[in-house]
Amino acid sequence: MASNRERLERLGSAILSASRNELYFSMRFLDIALSGLDYRMNLNTVTVGTDGISILFNPTYLQRVYRDDLVELNRVYLHMILHCMFRHELNREGRDEDLWTVACDIAVESILDGIENRSIQLSISTFREETYDWLSEECPVLTAEAIYRALERRQVQYLDILRLKQEFLRDDHQFWQDDDPGQDESQQQEDSDSPDSRAQQERRREVEAKWKRIDEKTQTNLETFFAGHGDEMGGLLKSIQIENRERYDYRAFLRRFVTLREEVKTDPDSFDYAFYSYGLELYGNIPLIEPLEYRESRKIRDFVIVIDTSDSCSDGIIERFLSETRAILNQESAFFREMNLHIIQSDAGVQMDTVLHSPEEFDQFSRNFTVKGYGGTDFRPAFDYVANLQAQGQLAELKGLLYFTDGFGTYPQKKPPYDTAFVFFREEYTDAQVPPWAMKVVLGPDELQEI
Repeated sequence: MASNRERLERLGSAILSASRNELYFSMRFLDIALSGLDYRMNLNTVTVGTDGISILFNPTYLQRVYRDDLVELNRVYLHMILHCMFRHELNREGRDEDLWTVACDIAVESILDGIENRSIQLSISTFREETYDWLSEECPVLTAEAIYRALERRQVQYLDILRLKQEFLRDDHQFWQDDDPGQDESQQQEDSDSPDSRAQQERRREVEAKWKRIDEKTQTNLETFFAGHGDEMGGLLKSIQIENRERYDYRAFLRRFVTLREEVKTDPDSFDYAFYSYGLELYGNIPLIEPLEYRESRKIRDFVIVIDTSDSCSDGIIERFLSETRAILNQESAFFREMNLHIIQSDAGVQMDTVLHSPEEFDQFSRNFTVKGYGGTDFRPAFDYVANLQAQGQLAELKGLLYFTDGFGTYPQKKPPYDTAFVFFREEYTDAQVPPWAMKVVLGPDELQEI
């Protein structure tokens, strides 16, 4: 005979299954996502929550909401699914806990409010509309990361956070906690080597990989078989595209532009120390073999960075890109001491070309950078200008050009005789169609802050 706990667990699971089935029949493109969580009763919560693997529920809450408000039940179910699809429970490291959870709730609720489907549709309060309005002015797409940065910039106070929680909170976030925020760094390091911690890290990887596969399948569904649902789904597709876009190691990317060239530097790896020491012992101060004067180093001699200074690029973003690029190249010792770096500012035409010959000059330039331009966007003038410099012999060893932009423009038809990369900075993911001969990198704010 089943115990009372078993009966309650079966009842709660049946209620969640009924909600999942109703959502499936009205939003079949979410079929895999809706089946991505199993169900477990957990009396540590008075409502319902998820850890990325299961929906953990209090049966009393489910019975009440199932009886009183089926739309609310469907809404909270899909709310949790979206948290998992965007890996909100896994991406909170280094962020303020209260601010991050509020940002996540606003992000998923904004998507749900944009879905025209009666199984989840609720009336929108004036406060909610006002919140969406001011956030939309700062965030092209209301992702959790973009909302978090907007809340930081606004310097929201504790009472404001409580008001936002009251409006947007639907599920219990306590199950997102997979570590102890009260531990100091030494304790965290000690725990990271424990079997429990290794198992936790493995679980995290599995959860992340599972929901990444689900995201990719859902994106494919929305872009192909269910393309007609685009308007109905509001910001879901855009948010999934942002989540699924390829992330880049900008430091590794820059290494692709170095060129192999001899540098005057002692090469200690080119001779045998045994013969060297034996000669000193036998003849006093005459070694039998000496190190070569030259060694090959992978470093940059000629390099071009083109900055899009059209209206679409802000001063702050350009300055941060330059500063971080300089820091990486200096840290990697990527330049020869006598370098030839052209930093070209261009909008619809070349506005300025600054030539730098040393890392120190690059440092000085980055600190005193002033934008010249603010016109339209056309990529061709910068390439024509570089071609003229090559014809004059000023860029004889040019191997790479880096074009930083956040907008569209007209591309050259022919491939130049050097590697080219367009680095797009975008809050909102847009798949810019660069020519096949060019590399494309899309950096979001997080990548630009981390490089």
